[in-house]
Formats: sequence, structure tokens, C-alpha cells
Amino acid sequence: MTARALLQLKGFSVSYGPVEAVHQVDLTVNEGEIVTVIGPNGAGKSTLLNAAMGLLPSRGELRFEGAPVPRPSVEAMVAHGVGLVPEKRELFGEMSVQDNLLLGGFARWRRGQRDQAERMQEVFALFPRLQERSAQLAATLSGGERQMLAIGRALMARPRLLMLDEPSLGLAPLIVREVLKIVASLRGMGVSVLLVEQNARAALQVADRGYVLEMGAIALSGPARSLMSDRRVIETYLGAGKGRAPQPAESAAAAPAGTPES
Repeated sequence: MTARALLQLKGFSVSYGPVEAVHQVDLTVNEGEIVTVIGPNGAGKSTLLNAAMGLLPSRGELRFEGAPVPRPSVEAMVAHGVGLVPEKRELFGEMSVQDNLLLGGFARWRRGQRDQAERMQEVFALFPRLQERSAQLAATLSGGERQMLAIGRALMARPRLLMLDEPSLGLAPLIVREVLKIVASLRGMGVSVLLVEQNARAALQVADRGYVLEMGAIALSGPARSLMSDRRVIETYLGAGKGRAPQPAESAAAAPAGTPES
């Protein structure tokens, strides 16, 4: 059975004044799929994600479930069931973990959907430490816990597509493994994921398919396993020396969770 396309970008471009930061990108995220966009700093990865969420003006075509979204805006994308976890996480530091989560479900509450308690229990099942720290101020959490809270807050809105911008940024390797293990588990909850990452190895281990973005344009794309064995990707992004074959990598989805720093 052919997977149904959830998000489609065709000829998608983003400019800052006269400078085009993203050029003619074609990208698809299918239902039940984790898709990653990797590339160097300054390649346009975060710009692409922010424009797809409607935070930046764009040109080209954006479709959701096959229907065009003529002028993507945050309101339109949220209404379609898209959530974004930004690179800076943007938590409310002087509010508790629980209150940050409740804010994530506010749009559903405003529509008369009073399932916030149920959603919170689902988030706590994914992130038990958030339940332990539910009364704690967000500003006092560790880096890994703040990332978990940012993802949990986005999940409170019951997104069909979750876009993650550099979730591994600033985290220790063991915490990255734990966070991406949870990201992989979102497929089982019916959530598709578009993951922007500079940590190419970690991203490709958890993803189904990947795109390599260089200087604002797609340089390579394909199944994640194929990209991990592509010599150009190996030499440029995976840290393997020239002529060295990649070592078999343990899938982040199956990796044991590490113990986060306090």
C-alpha cells in the first residue's frame, strides 16, 4: 500500500530580503513516517522548518493531505494539526512544568475539547521525569528535561505532524539517545515527524527517510539507511575518514535510554 502524503513542499523557497536562503525545495513527509533534514550550519534547515510552519514568508507550494495551503500561517498549520518544537524550546521558565504543558493544550481547550488531563498523562507516560517534576519551575530543569518538556508541550495539542528543530542541541550524547528514542516512539502514537538536525548520525539512525540540505538546496535524498552508506554523506557528515566503511550503527529507536544529567 502506498503511504499517504501528509506534508508536501514543491518548489519551496524562502528569502531574507534579496538573499534566497532556501531554494526550490521538494520534500514529502508521509503518514507514520520520520523524515530528517540534515546539513551543515547555515544550510537553511531551520529557515525551511520555520517557513513550513508559517513563521516566515515563502514561495512555492505547500500541501497538507493533498490540499494546498495557499498562504501558510501558524494558525493555518496548527489547525491542520502541525506542531513545532523550536530550537530554543521557548519554555516559560517562571511557570511550572504542569502549567507549561497545560498551555500546550490551550488551543484544544478553547475549541471545547476538555481532554487536557488525559493528554498530560500520555505525556507523563512518555516522560516520567516530567511527572516527578510537575510542580518544578521550567527554568530549574536540566537541558534534557527542558527538551522533553518542549516536546511534551507540543504533544498536548495532539499534532498529526510534529516538526523538531535541532532537538539534540546542547545535550550530552546519552541524553540525545534518550530523546530520539522517544521521538521514534511517536510513530506508534500516530504522529509523523519532520526532524531538522545537525547531528546527522543520530538523525539518520532514527529516521525512515532523509534529505541533505546544502546552501539552501536539496543535495541528496533517499531512505535513511541508503544515506548512511553514501560515501559523500559518510565523509562529510558522519565523521568517517576517506575510504573507511561506516560501522553498523545501533538504531536510536532500539537503543537503551541513558541516564540524563541532573
